[in-house]
Amino acid sequence: MSLSPAPLSSARLDRFARHIVLPEVGGAGQVKLAHSHVAIIGLGGIGSPALQYLAASGIGRLSLIDDDVVDVSNLQRQTIFTTRDVGYGKAVSARRWLANFDDSLVVDVSDARITPDNAESLIRGADLVLDGTDNFATRLAVADACVAAGIPLLSAAVGRFQGQVAAFAGHLPEQACYRCFVGDAFDAEDCDTCADDGMLGAMAGWAGSFAALQAVKVLLAGTAMLGDPGWGRLHILDGLAPGMRTIRIAKDASCTACAGA
Repeated sequence: MSLSPAPLSSARLDRFARHIVLPEVGGAGQVKLAHSHVAIIGLGGIGSPALQYLAASGIGRLSLIDDDVVDVSNLQRQTIFTTRDVGYGKAVSARRWLANFDDSLVVDVSDARITPDNAESLIRGADLVLDGTDNFATRLAVADACVAAGIPLLSAAVGRFQGQVAAFAGHLPEQACYRCFVGDAFDAEDCDTCADDGMLGAMAGWAGSFAALQAVKVLLAGTAMLGDPGWGRLHILDGLAPGMRTIRIAKDASCTACAGA
């Protein structure tokens, strides 16, 4: 049986005081965050900083899903890990970081590799899925499972000096899903990785922290005044300019994942 998130005790109120005094969040928004459940898929360059800021924001329950182990080359950008974690599973190491940071949070851990067969069971019960994985096969399996389960998806990617962050609600009428964006041609694991192309560590931090900001906005929609979740808007972060631009992704009427929604 899963434990309920910790209530907002006086200590929790003190911890999140800087949130609560924001009119756009307030007490109601902080309570909503405390009773929210986010599944984070991939605890690498994006998942690490995203996890840190989501935990710091008071998300009551976090599901950590990653089948990889920590490598010394990860430490340049995956900010929750230390030299002591090298050789250990990322999901277990991330849970250890969370236990040291805030032991009031409820944490689920899985080191299973996500496939179309198990994706829906791994994200079941989440209010939001944040995907920071690095291959299209996993991303599409997660995206399709989100549509099937009616769970919003926050998709984030980064490489070299560019990041991309978008919120999808393909289970809703007129809203695009991730497959509307990339199509059906990428259900394989032969995409480029940062091992091939390189990545500025701080760029991963920007993409991950921006993804956390968008996640909070999605979770507080309808409860607080933080703004529209921005379904189907792809934010492109340029670390060299620097700057950001946003494009709109339309729902694909022939999409194999969400056309019937």
